Amino acid sequence: MSGPPPIGARKANLDQLTNNIIMEFANQEVGHLRSLNSTVGVFPRPLLDLSAKNFAKIFDDAFGHKLVPPFDSYRDSLSYMLSCYVIPYVGLVGYVGTNPNINGYETKRLLAGLLGVESGQDAVIRMYLYERATKLVPPYQYTVADFTSRISGLRNKLGNCGIKDEGVYIQPPLGAENRTRSNVLSANFGSLSYKRTPAEILRIVYGSGDEHVPGGFYPKGANGKIAKEFLK
Repeated sequence: MSGPPPIGARKANLDQLTNNIIMEFANQEVGHLRSLNSTVGVFPRPLLDLSAKNFAKIFDDAFGHKLVPPFDSYRDSLSYMLSCYVIPYVGLVGYVGTNPNINGYETKRLLAGLLGVESGQDAVIRMYLYERATKLVPPYQYTVADFTSRISGLRNKLGNCGIKDEGVYIQPPLGAENRTRSNVLSANFGSLSYKRTPAEILRIVYGSGDEHVPGGFYPKGANGKIAKEFLK
């Protein structure tokens, strides 16, 4: 589980509630790595770009223009949780998409355990943002709901496989049983989790819309057999 240190990561200015949530999530991820290593083995961590500059570019791309001032993911609790919204859901739908291709009881049990906690983490993030949906995100004239909608729209665009991502407010045709605008949990027509293929995941986390072109969070590309096959 070695690898180069991430680019640009720094301590965020968090209130106590948000800090408690993120500390719990972080420790859960340590447990996930330990479980993965003991069950299927792990590979070295690739170079990650967690800089405010990278997050700012993602939000610029989501809105279709440069935000002024540039979005700072480490500025405060709300900015940090909006940045957290960018990542975990992609892992969740990736796990759902992977499930049919997994063989063996132990591996499927591991995947189910990972998916359960990842789903919970995503739900906490979405609920945190849903409770603040109508609040303006300082110093911009956009609400929290606007931010979630734009990020979800960007991920759909990069994934290039239709709607598999939704913000915390949506139009009724996309809501649960076509009845709700609230969208605390993102789900498909049957209220089941969306799924994404490895190629779709890479298109999104690379920020390039192309699984063969690294960038975004992985400036030198992701590790692992599947990711490396796409880079050949």
